[in-house]
Amino acid sequence: MTAMTSRKRSPVPAIAVGLTSTLVGIGLTRFAYTALIPAVVAAHWFTTSGAVYLGAANLLGYLIGAVTAHSVSERFGARATLAASFGLAALSFLACVHAAPFGWFFFWRLLSGVAGAWLMVVGPAIALAGTDPDRRPIVGSLMFMGIGLGALSSALVIPTLLHAGLWVTWVTLGALTLIAGTAGDVALYRLPAQSGANDRTESHTPASNPAIRWAVALVVAAYACDGIGFVPHTVFWVDYLAREVGLGMGPANLQWALFGLGAMLGPVVTRYIVPRAGWRASLTTGFIIKSLAVGLPFFAITIGARSLSSILVGALIPSIVALTSGRLAELVGPVQHKRLWGRATAAFALAQAIAGYGLSGLATVMSSYRPTFAIGAAVLAIAFILAWFGDPARFAQRTSRRSSSPPNAPR
Repeated sequence: MTAMTSRKRSPVPAIAVGLTSTLVGIGLTRFAYTALIPAVVAAHWFTTSGAVYLGAANLLGYLIGAVTAHSVSERFGARATLAASFGLAALSFLACVHAAPFGWFFFWRLLSGVAGAWLMVVGPAIALAGTDPDRRPIVGSLMFMGIGLGALSSALVIPTLLHAGLWVTWVTLGALTLIAGTAGDVALYRLPAQSGANDRTESHTPASNPAIRWAVALVVAAYACDGIGFVPHTVFWVDYLAREVGLGMGPANLQWALFGLGAMLGPVVTRYIVPRAGWRASLTTGFIIKSLAVGLPFFAITIGARSLSSILVGALIPSIVALTSGRLAELVGPVQHKRLWGRATAAFALAQAIAGYGLSGLATVMSSYRPTFAIGAAVLAIAFILAWFGDPARFAQRTSRRSSSPPNAPR
């Protein structure tokens, strides 16, 4: 009876740990600032290029955090790492309540990126490690709803808060981060540190299995490409619609709300698709749809086109994160997942940081964000190809054919 009970643990604490981590890790530290860029420029705190480069500072911090997340959590423990991350994220908001030199804001936006990456690597990994194997598709999908919740909240709440002043907005974001951190800590206290010995028996060793090692490398490369495709909508979209297209803040915030709504719905749809289609097929399908959705504004910016792009890209941002995380867990098992998920997040963050600065520079030189959407779509198409070939069975089959062919046979 005890063994049966242990296999029926509630997934709620795991979902809560992952949800609060992704809510703050990207939903607030990244997406809230995206909605603030036009207001910061309008208040003459920074020029347009300065505000955009501050957004890119978060991407650089995310890279630093992704590289260090695994070692930091191993040294100080998951709970201490998550608590420090929530605290640093909250402090990064509270430190920006008044206009200050560019260097001050750059430091705090950088620090928010570090904290966000720690949350995105450690939170989901700990949540999956403390979840029964049959419930991982549910937890692995739903915990990334926090990304969409942050985007939707920033679209609905920030315009109202801005009427009271920028400082009120920053303080509220800091308070929301502390509330989320408290909820996450309570849930983490109820979460088992490991899901048991069964996880160790089902984990693989990529270093000793060339087929799995090959698949992991391609999935990580595809996720790095997603880091580039991630930038146009999450950094430029609101400012592009509000000022370059000339829609103004109202319609632009409406599109950001649609983006957030899509990001809320994406993990729910993913939760139903994965058990039927599998992690690999779901991931490859997600990449090709996201490529088309990111590239759509390059060709059309009608209300129908931009709304479809907002919803689909919003839905696929957390979905791709969830699908990549789940695909890696499927390939290597939960024991090794945190280490490899950290590497994947680091690859994503590196590509994202390079793309953030590169595309920001391109937009400044060309005085237009429009080309960035075409570039993002092209790179996501490459991600589709990489994910498609990231199949251990395909690699093993090809290796088997080579080894079984006669030495002098044509290849």
